[in-house]
Amino acid sequence: MIKTRLMFATAAASLVLAGCTTNPDTGQRTIARPAATAAAGAGAGALLGALLGGRNNRAEVLIGAGIGAIAGGAVGGYMDRQERELRQRTAGSGIEVEREGDEINLKMPAGVTFDFNSSTVKPQFRPALDQVAQTLASYNSTFIDVSGHTDSVGTDAVNQRLSEQRANAVADYLSYQGVARPRIATRGYGKQFPIASNSTEDGRGQNRRVEIKLSPVTEQDYQSARPGRTM
Repeated sequence: MIKTRLMFATAAASLVLAGCTTNPDTGQRTIARPAATAAAGAGAGALLGALLGGRNNRAEVLIGAGIGAIAGGAVGGYMDRQERELRQRTAGSGIEVEREGDEINLKMPAGVTFDFNSSTVKPQFRPALDQVAQTLASYNSTFIDVSGHTDSVGTDAVNQRLSEQRANAVADYLSYQGVARPRIATRGYGKQFPIASNSTEDGRGQNRRVEIKLSPVTEQDYQSARPGRTM
């Protein structure tokens, strides 16, 4: 019984933290209104499941948050428009926009996003991130996965922690700028997935990055989350 209570308390604490955002200027933590709405509509268990589980769990939360899905035949056009707007808004900012099928990937090198060994978004980079946030808020029928990555310098533990902190910093910033928090999942990968050689400074700089992957929320996702549901 004690063990069960401890597990429930830990889950509840995680849920509260998931519903918080950090003011990028003051560092103050506040409850994110969209997350609170999702918790009321979909249930605390569903929201926690979305943070720890897969696509179906996340779709269940979005249903409760009132976020709509994209009809199958409209997915390509929806992502095309979002990609075009992101490219226009981030031109010259250092953010790379890549398209793979129906997914969009934004790569943000640490050199333009964070100071060395820091997880605080640089003030000079915030206008570019504001542009990203405005686009994501306009196209809300997408899952947002924010991942943090590091170079190979330092211990595994330090790199893992830093990658998680940077992913969370970007997620918090997006949420603070109006992107619905239930859409966002974060994960830190440390030094596991380099995109360049760690033997040079240039390569290490490329590996120190945060990526945002956007994937469409489709009718199929909602039907899988709630079998028999009609849109």
